[in-house]
Amino acid sequence: MKRGFYVIMAAQFFSSLADNAIFIAAIALLRADSAPDWQTAALVPIFAFFYVVLAPLVGAFADAQPKGRVMFFSNAVKAVGCAMMLFGSHPLLAYAVVGLGAAAYSPAKYGILTELLPPSQLVKANGWIEGLTIASIILGVLLGGQLVSPYVADYLLNFDFPMLDTGVDTPAEAAISAVMGIYVLAAAINMRIPHTGVVMRPLPRNLLTLLPDFWRCNSRLWNDRLGQISLATTTLFWGVSGNLRYLVLAWAAAALGYGVPQASKLVGVVAIGTAVGAVWASMRVRLDRATTVMPLGMLMGVLVMVLIFVDQLWVAVPFLILLGGLGGYLVVPMNALLQHRGHNLMGAGRSIAVQNFNEQACILSLGFIYSMTTKAGTSAFTAILWFGMLVTVTMGIIQVWYLYNLRRHPIEIKRLLAIARSDHKH
Repeated sequence: MKRGFYVIMAAQFFSSLADNAIFIAAIALLRADSAPDWQTAALVPIFAFFYVVLAPLVGAFADAQPKGRVMFFSNAVKAVGCAMMLFGSHPLLAYAVVGLGAAAYSPAKYGILTELLPPSQLVKANGWIEGLTIASIILGVLLGGQLVSPYVADYLLNFDFPMLDTGVDTPAEAAISAVMGIYVLAAAINMRIPHTGVVMRPLPRNLLTLLPDFWRCNSRLWNDRLGQISLATTTLFWGVSGNLRYLVLAWAAAALGYGVPQASKLVGVVAIGTAVGAVWASMRVRLDRATTVMPLGMLMGVLVMVLIFVDQLWVAVPFLILLGGLGGYLVVPMNALLQHRGHNLMGAGRSIAVQNFNEQACILSLGFIYSMTTKAGTSAFTAILWFGMLVTVTMGIIQVWYLYNLRRHPIEIKRLLAIARSDHKH
């Protein structure tokens, strides 16, 4: 791997670490304010809001600037969101600003991989990026849980600055202050990311022209015989996984009687499995063989449904590791294939923005449905059952769709797979 790749990995680790810690801190802040349960469930869709609304702009912005600079500004915006939580803004509004920074960060984070590396290294790079991201999820969730725990929170609250009243008086606020410092560190590392030498594509003077350009890019990816399959798979996976993080917290409370610090550890257990699956896929699956992992998606859906019968910790831990491992092994090759097709069709930043739009729209839709059903009194067990059924049925449909493409368009599929095998056609 090129030296710049390791700088990207470091920047991604700390940014993702803070993203997951702030999620736990935001939940703790809402519960400390006695907010209704639907507001904590709404954190997931509110984070996805700007991914969907600003998708036409953030992709073009990532292609118009050196991606390290884009990542720097994005982490600065996330730090502003943390500051808003500390100084009286409603946690949902402040968390939406953190989501705004994440929406701008993502096209640069993944887009730079296709600029820096050839196709033969994309699955490997995605495996390491996803593995490191999952590691940061594990540590971020654990960090957030520990920061709001009484012992660590009391230690943080004992810090005093001479002649300065910070207004930080609760465990949740202390946790948010610490997370804001991590975002600042990530922004500093972003400044060390090298320029890839790819020619920038300036933003048009009339930004409204980005709307038809974005929809053309979206249509091109959905009409591509391999792009449509990988996009459908990753859209479903991240739509469910984005909400599963909160579902596991709700399940742990209902099935095991756990509070936030304990339940956050089980979210980390899922992430451990995902990291193992991601790294294993990076070593075992070539880019042109990415579609062979799709049947694992149906098995993953079945395991999600089985989760409602798990009520013992000694069963839950290996079960959640297996569930996460299947997800990691599924998503890394499909994500790399999608990046490869998108880079060839429209450019790195725009393709990632299209991917984010679809994936986050799925997260937003499923999260909105879940928060509304929670408001109406639906139990965590019922929600998990429906989510598992959705994954199983939809992945079966996507598998049939791919087999249809193989039968009706064999020459086109063969040509696209040949491109995936060749670095020179990237």
